Amino acid sequence: MSGKFNGRVAFITGGSRGIGKGVALRLAEEGAKVAVIDINEEALNEVQTEFTEKGYEIYTKKADVVNAEEVEAVVQEVVSTYGAIDILVNNAGIIRDNMLFKMTDSDWQQVMDVHLKGSFNAARAVQKYMVDQKYGRIINISSTSALGNRGQANYATAKAGLQGFTKTLAIELGKFGITSNSVAPGFIETEMTKATAERVGVDFSEFVKFNVSKIPVARSGKPEDIANAVAFFADEKSSFVNGQVIYVAGGPKA
Repeated sequence: MSGKFNGRVAFITGGSRGIGKGVALRLAEEGAKVAVIDINEEALNEVQTEFTEKGYEIYTKKADVVNAEEVEAVVQEVVSTYGAIDILVNNAGIIRDNMLFKMTDSDWQQVMDVHLKGSFNAARAVQKYMVDQKYGRIINISSTSALGNRGQANYATAKAGLQGFTKTLAIELGKFGITSNSVAPGFIETEMTKATAERVGVDFSEFVKFNVSKIPVARSGKPEDIANAVAFFADEKSSFVNGQVIYVAGGPKA
């Protein structure tokens, strides 16, 4: 790898598994110091061990993105440890899929809280440091579900909301050398999609096969596919790319 993130510090929410872990790995491979928060302590410990064994500098902490005080405290700790936060990747997410008539208040609120409030908490906490240093990259992980998806009224709404959040941050923070962009994954093989297959009672290999049949490039996505797009937005050279949403889905989505 080119080491284009040498000297940079990346803060990734929900980074212990799946897409978040893939993003953390890509940025670390290219020289970034990475800070990862998650509510899954066991997975965090595994990431800490794996990255350390590979020689990457990593900070991990159990924290809930919905809790603003926790997020602010850990952001402050990361800045104290590494001196800055240059890249924020808002990746933490959950699914509580159901048809509208079956969806509970809790199903709706939990998804809104993690995706929207969580991203708001993290962005608000890091922006003051980015403003002071006149540099920053904020990347919000949306989804093709933002365009609408059966059984995901909550998730689709939250992911569409993240795109509006992205564009507003781009307008507000651009003058400080901070860009804000969004990556919207299509079907990606992760623990979350495995859980979806299990929930609907379908074998995961069949679930993958079904989804691949609808993808023009005829394959499923992997976390590294999303990491590639994140790395593009996070690059110092991408300073004129701001307020954009890129669909990484193996075919046109929007």
